[in-house]
Amino acid sequence: VQLQASGGGLVQTGGSLRLSCAASGSSFSVNTMSWYRQTPGKQREMVAHITSSGGTIYSDSVKGRFTISRDNVKNTVSLQMNNLNPEDTAVYYCSADARVLGESGIRILWGPGTLVTVSS
Repeated sequence: VQLQASGGGLVQTGGSLRLSCAASGSSFSVNTMSWYRQTPGKQREMVAHITSSGGTIYSDSVKGRFTISRDNVKNTVSLQMNNLNPEDTAVYYCSADARVLGESGIRILWGPGTLVTVSS
């Protein structure tokens, strides 16, 4: 089971980007899905988080500008980012908690990261 993200890129201040992430594999179910971001020298921080029932949590820095959504049938999660500013520049990672058939416990999945650059 793996995650693959797409949608990063370069955008000007005030612009928008949409990140997408898909879980693929066999015999698994996905619970919580999240987006994190990391800049050089800083810890990875949670940006947004969505439960399987659609409950969401956002970091204060993105609340009102970013929207997380998911498709439980396709096992995808998206992050719509509006009104971007240079402080949003980071590598964005999607993450998911998954249960895999035949395994006990929860497997935490991470995508490879996608770079978002916001120019001033």
